[in-house]
Amino acid sequence: MALLRFDKVSKSYPGNPPALSEVSFSVEPGEMLFVTGHSGAGKSTLLRLVHLSERPSRGTVLVNERNLAKVRGRKVPLHRRQVGVVFQDHRLLMDRSVHDNVALPLLIAGLPGSEVGKRVRTVLDRVGLGGRERALPAQLSTGEQQRVGIARAIVGQPLLLVADEPTGNLDPQLAAEIMQLFAELPAGGTTVLVASHDLMLVKRMRRRVLVLDHGRLVDDIAPEDLAA
Repeated sequence: MALLRFDKVSKSYPGNPPALSEVSFSVEPGEMLFVTGHSGAGKSTLLRLVHLSERPSRGTVLVNERNLAKVRGRKVPLHRRQVGVVFQDHRLLMDRSVHDNVALPLLIAGLPGSEVGKRVRTVLDRVGLGGRERALPAQLSTGEQQRVGIARAIVGQPLLLVADEPTGNLDPQLAAEIMQLFAELPAGGTTVLVASHDLMLVKRMRRRVLVLDHGRLVDDIAPEDLAA
């Protein structure tokens, strides 16, 4: 059973060429894959459809066999708790501590304080920031700030993580470290979908790659075929 499925999905905006056209693919539970393509190819649009930040003009998006067209009103926040999001610019609250930034999704979900503290400590250890709970984001390096963003995205134990150009502001070494963090997540039960235009980095990761070109899915490359 696929965790994520796109069936002939298109997305159009008035006065512009289609952002996505007849895109179909499926993602299995515990898989990590990349979406790549030129600027404007439709990568970010695809991720926004998964998170329900946007809705398709045509076609069907299913997450865990649930048709997202039927997810409305109060069900939208419940869906988003199952989908962690990592942004290129991390979008941290700069006046809040690392702990408070990571704890935010759990507090919104109404978890008790004791459980919040336990989960935050566990996930910060996982991303290599154990002991930095009291630090403010401005006291961290750019790479550490991105790790906080990842911790915030996975602290709710989502079924699916989507990351939009998460290494775009990082140097090659930090980018490789962040990608390695993503690569470890499927072992904990989180499926990972990363949008990136960094073809060399994507190739080194040796994971499945979806290639978009002007909104169309033009290739679906298996890891063993990346060398070609």
